[in-house]
Amino acid sequence: MRLKWICLFAVFIIVFFCILPVSNYAVQDMENPCFFCHADLFFEVQDGAHEKNGIDCYACHGESKAHNNIEDNSIKPDIIIRKSDAAEFCGDCHDKELKDFSLSIHARGIGEIINVPTCIDCHNGHRFEKKIDNTKCFGCHGKKLEKDKSVIEICENEIKLYQVHSLKKTENRLDSPLYLDSSQSMEKRVEDLLGRMTLAEKVGQMNMPALFVSGMGKDIPEKLEGCRKFTEGKYVEGVGPAGGFFTIANHTLHKGTYQQADFFNELQKIAIEKTKLGIPLLQTEEGTHGLQCSGGTIFPEGPAIGSTWNMELVKKIYTIAAREARAVGIHQLFTIVVEPIRDPRLGRNEEAYSEDPYLCSRITASIVAGMQGDDISANDKVVAGLCHFPCQSEPVSGLERGAMEISERKLREVYLPPWIAGIKKGGALAVMATYPTIDGVPAHASKFLLTDLLRGELEFDGVVLSEGFGISTIVSERLASNQKEAGELALKAGLDIGDTFEEGYMKPLVENVKEGKVSMDLIDRAVRRILRQKLRLGLFENPYVDPDYAVEITHTEESQNVALEAAREGIVLLKNENNLLPLKKDIKRIAVIGPNADHELNQLGDYTSMVVLQDIVTVLDGIRDKVSDKTKVEYIKGCNVIVTDYNEISKAKRIAKSADAVVVVLGENEWGAPNGTGTDGEGCDVASLDLTGLQEELLKAVYESGTPTVLVLINGRPLSIRWAAEHIPAIVEAWLPGEKGGHAVADILFGDYNPSGKLPVTFPRHVGQIPVYYNYMPSKWQRIKQRRGNAYVDMPASPLWEFGFGLSYTKYEYSNLQVTPNEIGQYGEVEVNVDVQNIGERTGDEIVQLYISDMKSSISVPAIELQGFEKVSLNPGEKKTVKFKLNYENLGLYNRFLEFVVEPGKFEVLIGSSCEDIRVKSSFSVKN
Repeated sequence: MRLKWICLFAVFIIVFFCILPVSNYAVQDMENPCFFCHADLFFEVQDGAHEKNGIDCYACHGESKAHNNIEDNSIKPDIIIRKSDAAEFCGDCHDKELKDFSLSIHARGIGEIINVPTCIDCHNGHRFEKKIDNTKCFGCHGKKLEKDKSVIEICENEIKLYQVHSLKKTENRLDSPLYLDSSQSMEKRVEDLLGRMTLAEKVGQMNMPALFVSGMGKDIPEKLEGCRKFTEGKYVEGVGPAGGFFTIANHTLHKGTYQQADFFNELQKIAIEKTKLGIPLLQTEEGTHGLQCSGGTIFPEGPAIGSTWNMELVKKIYTIAAREARAVGIHQLFTIVVEPIRDPRLGRNEEAYSEDPYLCSRITASIVAGMQGDDISANDKVVAGLCHFPCQSEPVSGLERGAMEISERKLREVYLPPWIAGIKKGGALAVMATYPTIDGVPAHASKFLLTDLLRGELEFDGVVLSEGFGISTIVSERLASNQKEAGELALKAGLDIGDTFEEGYMKPLVENVKEGKVSMDLIDRAVRRILRQKLRLGLFENPYVDPDYAVEITHTEESQNVALEAAREGIVLLKNENNLLPLKKDIKRIAVIGPNADHELNQLGDYTSMVVLQDIVTVLDGIRDKVSDKTKVEYIKGCNVIVTDYNEISKAKRIAKSADAVVVVLGENEWGAPNGTGTDGEGCDVASLDLTGLQEELLKAVYESGTPTVLVLINGRPLSIRWAAEHIPAIVEAWLPGEKGGHAVADILFGDYNPSGKLPVTFPRHVGQIPVYYNYMPSKWQRIKQRRGNAYVDMPASPLWEFGFGLSYTKYEYSNLQVTPNEIGQYGEVEVNVDVQNIGERTGDEIVQLYISDMKSSISVPAIELQGFEKVSLNPGEKKTVKFKLNYENLGLYNRFLEFVVEPGKFEVLIGSSCEDIRVKSSFSVKN
């Protein structure tokens, strides 16, 4: 035994003085150690001698003395020997799965082979059985070494060999590596950088933690310091520098735009100057209806945007959000919820735009065009992060994250169209994996969804992100026992990025690789996608932003005007009996009543910045600004949205009775309302769609005063306001109208803007009608339309207001429908023209809607489906011809084999002002 240890010591001495010491075995107590080997030393091999270089590091040539390293200066290794390459049998234990490894090195032309101990199982230091000679390196498999001098680094799963000819000097600095050369192709740069990364560094890139998680700190100072440390790779044991962060600004940087840009610059400086490879950070924020940062412009949310049916306006909104985000150093905006709204009980459906796949597709295409543009590296563009792939808006019982019990047919017919528009056609570069199970499999663990469907069929080339503890859904659905197993399943499914500090994508993932449960190829696959994203964005060339410029272009007058325009166009006039609206500005006395009349946050919606810096115009503010100086405006809250401990109903009735008109503003509470009283937004699901608390009692009391009453709704979901629909003469759906919402509502109430919004969702009479979307199958169509009496015995089955409905202060007439030709082939095209005329006395915008009905098919398809729309502005008496085209994409269906085909048969073309208000119709045929 003693002889054995003497031999081992002799081998060590030979290695120490004959070749470069590998970091695993180097002496640690010398002066001025090189930062590269983390307190170990480099040695430079001179001709005929072995000179210790304890002051000037071989790699940095003395420029920064002992505080630099090879990869800080970005030298590409000449040879990389992976663990798999070195997996020779140990001479003693014949262990094919070596847990540690090193290299037999030809020691600089002295005709001697030096063997470093290799197997940590038997600890005997036996040689590899593979032999080498004087001129050939073990690692390069017979390739001649061009120079004698070399530097090696032993990493966890590979050995890197740097030869002298690679270490070029340029003004005492090394040449930039290939991955920093913008003239090289993206793939070459990615592979060059990937080849330099350790496993820990790769896993670090796969983590972009959100600042709302406790793992990043308990308060703002802790969170900010956590960001600094994770950026440098000193925050999580065994995990390298973070790839970026999620929602830093919204959760910590509340002083405004300058502070945000300044801190993002600080983090980029750390990433570039204080890490081995200098990989810039990829910063992500929410952008549901504007940049979710203090100071960012707050636009209307979800159904309000959908109600505009104005694709150029949609593009403007998200162009501004992108510009404000990129200016402060944010590169991706997520929670762009493109999936159709299919169950209004789900609180977060306020983030989405419509129940209809076609309308959602058109909106999605406009969003991606606005956010990404033609050049994603431009200083005003960001990645569009679409959510939640592929769907979550129709969960069991309407509950957040409830299982989506849908067939593949429904997935393809209803939910995939917006993704096809946004990804396959629009080129969106990021998606967030959804939370629920789909057909029994959590999306985060579904290779079918995240790889086969997303990347195969949709040709997605961006990154897939997990947010909101998505990896944990694999555990909660009992497909995995712990985070370590969940991380393995998620990576294999196709998930690239974890952003809620989940263990499954941190140290346990490193362990999974070392234990052989996860291949390095899968790690590399995810990291390649992340690096490509950073290169596409131009972050290696332009990682920093100008804080002064960010302040200059954020929340501009132009941006605020677009927010006002969107709020106006998103308002839907549901009822206007006897033309009660518009009101006169010189009205003597007006009462403004209700819990949402002067509540700023309730009209902003969820995914709004935690600290709002700008002034918010409420409905009360808007009315006060609109009426004449002689008008007396009286305001009373009346009651709360949900709790019943505040009751001023009697007082409200007295004030209403003395007024000439009353505006009652009711609806829902924002998601962050105190004491858990939020009624709408993420996590705020409801069992009933009726008005909550004492709101209906307040409305009835005001109505009983006898004063003409207008109901304004501030809400994120369609409500079943049966009593109001029957009794209140004027009803205005304002949705969540954003920071300028009060001005927009006042413009509608007093006639400065002619309402043009159309419902993008159906308003049910009762929650028991759900599902209530308009494009139902013929069986339900017949039950509602053809049965004598009510389809339900207790109430009509028809909605309060149908999809596409919306009134105006003028009237429109449709005529002269032309469909040509009247017969086409499978891949033919039909042109549809219709004349629309404003026959009223006011200028207005009409949304002309085209529906089709397949009269005979091999499977059951919806009785009516939207396949075109156009928003047209018309002066009084003016007539315009609106043109549409129908082709293969509009007419196709998924047959019994889930193949998308156009079948022969007759199609009806129906054009009108809503899905039920059809003004003209015709037909054409498809022949084989």
